[in-house]
Amino acid sequence: MISLFMTFSDPAGERRIHPDEVDAVAELVGSIPDMTEGLLFTPLEQSVDHPYKADGSGPVFALQLRFPDLFACEAAMDRGGILAGLATGGGLASLTGLDVTHQVMLTRAFAVDVAEHPAGTTTPCSYLVHYPGPAEDMNAWNLHYLEHHPSIMRTFPDVRQIEIYTRIDWIDRLPSQRVEHMQRNKLVFDSPQALAHALGSDVIKRMRADFVQFPPFAGRNKHFPMLTRVVRPKR
Repeated sequence: MISLFMTFSDPAGERRIHPDEVDAVAELVGSIPDMTEGLLFTPLEQSVDHPYKADGSGPVFALQLRFPDLFACEAAMDRGGILAGLATGGGLASLTGLDVTHQVMLTRAFAVDVAEHPAGTTTPCSYLVHYPGPAEDMNAWNLHYLEHHPSIMRTFPDVRQIEIYTRIDWIDRLPSQRVEHMQRNKLVFDSPQALAHALGSDVIKRMRADFVQFPPFAGRNKHFPMLTRVVRPKR
């Protein structure tokens, strides 16, 4: 499975996307050929406690679009398509003029004990993490991370999804800026409160203990809790 990430950021940290415009993006995303699922991420309405609040409020808006293979993803990033329009704001006031980046990555999904959200859950919360990198030895980095960290993540209370994204080469004609973060992660919970509860548990101590064992890498990681809307493709 291939994931395309598009991130819309406001350096001043003042912009917010209007709910009506989220609806408009959802309508557009649902029409992208061969997309299997779209995830729309928006900032939390109220902040929650988590260990990395110093990373800031995060992006104004972000997308994760799933495709069955790289070729379908690259076709969706052609000049003049829906994504090319969104990369310049798509005519939506809340998105126009923002800093927009994109990256295509391989999706690695890991088992959780219970994947289904309970009845009544309306807006799950995703914890988006990225490591800009680079690592001194990417193979050593990936081997350690993939063999150790997901098994610890799985012990977070009520985690519903664990995905880790690793780099690939791709081609596109989007007007937004390409980025090549060495890795992204996503943990999904039923709500912002469930995320805060999980990240306040003792599991975070095991995560940090493993962190200090990581192979050498440059930079630091960033963590952002985001409300998550699922978009199904139109048939």
